[in-house]
Amino acid sequence: MTTELATGLADLTKSLASIKENVTELATEFTRKTADGEKISADLTDKTDKALSELGAVSTRISDLEKRAAREKEEGVEEQKSLGQLVVETAGFKNGALSGTERGSIRVIADRAAITTADTTQGAGRSVGTSLVQGARVPGIFALTQRQLTIRDLLMPGRTGSNNIEYVKQTGFTNNAAPVAETTAKPYSDIAFNMMSAPVRTLAHLFKASRQIMDDAPALASFIDGQARYGLKLVEENQLLNGSGTGQNIAGILPQATAFAPSFTPTSATAIDRLRLAVLQVVLAQFPATAFVLNPIDWAKIELTKDAGGNYIVGQPQGALSPTLWNLPVVSSFAMASGTFLTGAFNIAAQIFDRMDIEVLLSSENVDDFEKNMLSVRCEERLALAVYRPEAFVTGAVNPA
Repeated sequence: MTTELATGLADLTKSLASIKENVTELATEFTRKTADGEKISADLTDKTDKALSELGAVSTRISDLEKRAAREKEEGVEEQKSLGQLVVETAGFKNGALSGTERGSIRVIADRAAITTADTTQGAGRSVGTSLVQGARVPGIFALTQRQLTIRDLLMPGRTGSNNIEYVKQTGFTNNAAPVAETTAKPYSDIAFNMMSAPVRTLAHLFKASRQIMDDAPALASFIDGQARYGLKLVEENQLLNGSGTGQNIAGILPQATAFAPSFTPTSATAIDRLRLAVLQVVLAQFPATAFVLNPIDWAKIELTKDAGGNYIVGQPQGALSPTLWNLPVVSSFAMASGTFLTGAFNIAAQIFDRMDIEVLLSSENVDDFEKNMLSVRCEERLALAVYRPEAFVTGAVNPA
């Protein structure tokens, strides 16, 4: 093993020990907070993710160096000496040809090919196919941009141990209450009910990866896990909002929402006016509206609305406030089609029931995977969405026709 390789391996081993100690401390803190029922802070989560990423990166580099050392040992590669070392080891230097004030020359035969940045040939002290100038490897993986997911956060959470959610829904109320004279019969009122159901649906997808890459690249394994979860949440958001309810699709909010039907139409109505009228429609259905859901393009157009003097009506270019309109939070979601809005009583008129949280499993059970040393990575979750009061949600076109 060359001196440079040995030094690098020693430094990385020392660094790995420090990182492992840090990971252990963070894991202990995670376990303690979970046991005490405390909320895991974003800062602790970020520190843990960073520490695990560093652990994977250093482990991978150590593995690469160990493989390189083993390869050099098998090939009988001797330590590559520098030009200075070759000079010092010559007989002329040892006999004093360059000592004191004397002048002389020493001939050094390096017995190696010309050194260039593009060199990839085999020579003394070099392995096959290896450039003398190695590229600077940036640690980590540069992932695709992930969009923010928000619809789940608006809805009332819940859990279930069944495969179907059943609930009783009031479908009518005939109120015949009235003043009644003494000794006369009292009027009967009528309340109608209906049994509704929301089946639990499964959202899932698979990845294929070799056993070697999952063992040799811990950072990649963690990355695949994160991407698998993100892909599932992406579909979940679209299902909660747009699911058709047919086949294995969740019955989403938009297909069940009430069509926008304003109580009146103001003169020169704008998109902002229409959203206020939609809130009124929810209120007239005797529910409190809690949020708006808009496509990012539509919300940008509203924020850029100006008055006759060129002043922004809604947007605050220098502000840091959360997006709101008519005192309600605005959620921008790519799952919402451009040109359409949704508002309603999200926190009381609909509820998510989680049957199984997101689960990521690795398996090589099928014959094809076992024979080829492959792993199947499966990511899935099970959930149901119950929309108790469709009239509490209103949807329509953002801009007037």
